[in-house]
Amino acid sequence: MSSQTPDSSPDHAPGLLRSSALVGTMTMLSRVLGLVRDVVIAAFVGATANADAFFVAFKIPNFLRRLFAEGAFAQAFVPVLADYKERGSIVAARALVDRVAGVLGGTLLLVTSLSVLAAPLVAALFAPGFIGQGEKFLLTSQMIRITFPYLLLISMTGFCGAILNSYGRFAVPAFTPVFLNLSLIFAATVAAPWFAEPVFALAWGVFFAGIIQLLFQLPSLYRLDLLPRPIWDTRHPGVRRILKLMVPALFGVSVSQINLLLDTVLASFLPTGSVSWLYYSDRLAELPLGVFGIAIATVILPNLSAHRAAEREDDFSLTLDWAVRAVLLIGVPAAVALVLLAEPILITLFQYGELAPRDVAMSSLSLQAYSLGLVAFMLVKVLAPGYYARKDTATPVKIGIAAMVVNMVLNIALVLPLMYYWGIGHVGLALATSLAAFLNAGLLLRGLVRDGVYRFHGGWARYSARLSLATVGMAVTLLLLAHEPALWLSWDWHQRAREIALVCAAGAAVYLAIHLLLGTRLRHLRKPSAL
Repeated sequence: MSSQTPDSSPDHAPGLLRSSALVGTMTMLSRVLGLVRDVVIAAFVGATANADAFFVAFKIPNFLRRLFAEGAFAQAFVPVLADYKERGSIVAARALVDRVAGVLGGTLLLVTSLSVLAAPLVAALFAPGFIGQGEKFLLTSQMIRITFPYLLLISMTGFCGAILNSYGRFAVPAFTPVFLNLSLIFAATVAAPWFAEPVFALAWGVFFAGIIQLLFQLPSLYRLDLLPRPIWDTRHPGVRRILKLMVPALFGVSVSQINLLLDTVLASFLPTGSVSWLYYSDRLAELPLGVFGIAIATVILPNLSAHRAAEREDDFSLTLDWAVRAVLLIGVPAAVALVLLAEPILITLFQYGELAPRDVAMSSLSLQAYSLGLVAFMLVKVLAPGYYARKDTATPVKIGIAAMVVNMVLNIALVLPLMYYWGIGHVGLALATSLAAFLNAGLLLRGLVRDGVYRFHGGWARYSARLSLATVGMAVTLLLLAHEPALWLSWDWHQRAREIALVCAAGAAVYLAIHLLLGTRLRHLRKPSAL
């Protein structure tokens, strides 16, 4: 066990900060382009039946991608690869990469082929509410045949990215999502007139984005001499370890994504537009989650795995403590800001073209509900690696199942009355997902503390006071400066953009100023116990 004291500044902390900043910057670029993409799509298809069909066809492979590429697979693969790096040679690591590529790629090829052939069954499974709506159901099935190969392509891209992250090459994987956004923007603005049904341009945009993203990863792997040469070998010890870790991890790390998909299934039974309202609000809630939560989680998993492999328990705990504090520093004010500014932000970004004011109002309600769970979503991202880096899959799967059951119960308990009395059943879906995320995060944290893997290092009282006061100051500023929705609707996009930028900048300035006045400094991010 390391003898390092909690107040010492470990050598790895500045590296974590730099790596997180790099990944966060690249991810921010991707997310900003993602917002541009969603603005274009909203103006192009709005919240119509065609929009609902595309979002379902896109969400299905995208959801499975998060399981195979960003979720369970990465959490199982990275610790095993870390062991091979720590104790083996480049030859051993290359052999593992080749066999994982063969087994993962072969499995996904089979799943993709069957799903394309049985597209109507896939549509019926994930959007059963569309079955009685002939044209909408047919459109969804046809687009699934185009979008589903994205699962194979982007999952292999995620596999390549996990290798690069394990070797400290964070920039290329973080930049890769930019190509999906550019492809969909091109599809909506340039390619759409080439199609009899313009929405099919978006489906093909997804397909070609997958090809581009995979090809973009390969040169970096070639330079590492780790370019995969797929070999089907399920008996390889490393592959067997990954499979053993991955199967239960499908639940443990991806519960929030499973809950979001269940929301889509239930939303298919709600009025037309519900799937789209949830999509637009979820996309905004995903912005801080993707830029900061996923960026930090991406960086800490290889570090936690390395600390575990080298038996550096103190560094393991300190890395988790740093991640939790960094997530709260961003997640808490981001959640409060999204709740307070939900409608102005949505009006500014999306209320153009085919998207009507009612669609914005409905989306703002579900955005507020998702925002309530933002901190929990981010905490799940950074706490789950604390288990998978130790190859503990049993605990997260139990927690994941509990959270899923609670989410489904809350769906029924919240959707029916909200739909019956106020006609906003989709808000119940978002709220149930947020509440289940808090349960998930709370149980993950309790388990890490109980097992002695994570302990709260010094300075939490001071850190919490600074965070609370700064967030309250920011909230008061936003409430004073925000205008009524009717006024936002009366402005053109130039004035909307100018006003929302001023309001957000003022809120951020107050938040940072209070932190500075209370003694928070940038160097504290390199020393968790000083926050």
